[in-house]
Amino acid sequence: MIPDHLPERLAISLWDFSWYVRIGPGEPFEDLDAAFAKAVDLGYNAVRICAMPFLLFKSGLDTTALRLGPIGGGYASRVRWYDVQAPTVIDARAHLLRFFQAADRHGVTVIASSWEYQQSPAFAEDPAWYEALHAVDPEDRLTVLGEAQADLVDFLAAHGLAHVIACVEPHNEVQAGYLTEGLPGAEDPVVELQGRLEAGIAAFAARHPGVLCAPNYAAVPIGSMRALPRNATALAVHPYVYGVLDDLVNEFALRGDPADFPQDRADAELLRPGAPRLADWAPPSEWKRRASIVGHAEIYVHDWCDPEKVDRWLYDRYGAHRLAMAARLHDWIDVAADHAKRLGVPLILGEGWVGYTPRDTRFEEGPVGARICRDAVAHAARTGAWGSVVCSNAAPHHAMWSDESLQRECNAVLLGKA
Repeated sequence: MIPDHLPERLAISLWDFSWYVRIGPGEPFEDLDAAFAKAVDLGYNAVRICAMPFLLFKSGLDTTALRLGPIGGGYASRVRWYDVQAPTVIDARAHLLRFFQAADRHGVTVIASSWEYQQSPAFAEDPAWYEALHAVDPEDRLTVLGEAQADLVDFLAAHGLAHVIACVEPHNEVQAGYLTEGLPGAEDPVVELQGRLEAGIAAFAARHPGVLCAPNYAAVPIGSMRALPRNATALAVHPYVYGVLDDLVNEFALRGDPADFPQDRADAELLRPGAPRLADWAPPSEWKRRASIVGHAEIYVHDWCDPEKVDRWLYDRYGAHRLAMAARLHDWIDVAADHAKRLGVPLILGEGWVGYTPRDTRFEEGPVGARICRDAVAHAARTGAWGSVVCSNAAPHHAMWSDESLQRECNAVLLGKA
């Protein structure tokens, strides 16, 4: 059941960890009130963030002068989500409080998640946050995260802001990161994570039974839906359909062994003149590589690609995938909606559609991507999803933010105003 004080539908913009790492001069979250005002103008009534709950409430670290900034050495400086421009220093709890106060002023509700066992610590100046996370026994990580989210709600309640929370997620995309450490590896991680996730949700619900708590999955794990947590009070999934983008990932081994990367072919088909060779390029420190989690070859191609070459590569091959991508998108949303109904919980499509494209490409921001956005949003509304993004790239730190008409149109559909 959706609490009475929350909207009947959520039109969500994905602000992830960018709201605290992209706050330097001229960056998209330098002025939180301006960012919220623009979001509301475009039709959004919800944002989804990394609320850094472990750092603030369980790490034991002093966060009154948290130093954040680019990964360093130019690494990932042209990569979507990683392209932080300026170093900053924040009082992290005070910044979180300012964020929720601004959300409240603008009538925006917040889905509070965590990217901490994925990218968030990579933007810290030193490895203390990363090391504190990894000092927790893998079997206990989701429970600690559930407790941290409960601490977050307590903190907000103490400041009269608990009503701004729409839902919490123990963590983003639980099967795609360091939360799977120590599992047997005999079955899909979704199946093997069930017990850990149920423990994390139980830890949260014991203190805040009236606040929705959702597991959050990469993709839609259609072969493992039997393992959805039985105590979940919402369900969050990310229908990235890839299709033609899978061809790019697979043919260039972007998520495989860097030794398999076809350097000469990439030079000819994807990269800018003067790009260094993959073997000669690296982040400034090994802990930054581990903390940034995205594969080394994938970041390399995103950093050094010629965006027009990549767009042409995708457009040239899209026709062979168009029908299958559309069918997968509908099927995955249908499956997720059906299981949410089986569990009697609201469905959140907190990210999605094509996939992880290089920052300066426009395949997903162009006419093909816009058509996919419209189709996905319409199907989300038809199937009764409680909340959905227009697209993962429809946020202040992405180029799609400037496509105001597409966002207004899609948000009107999501909110039943079209």
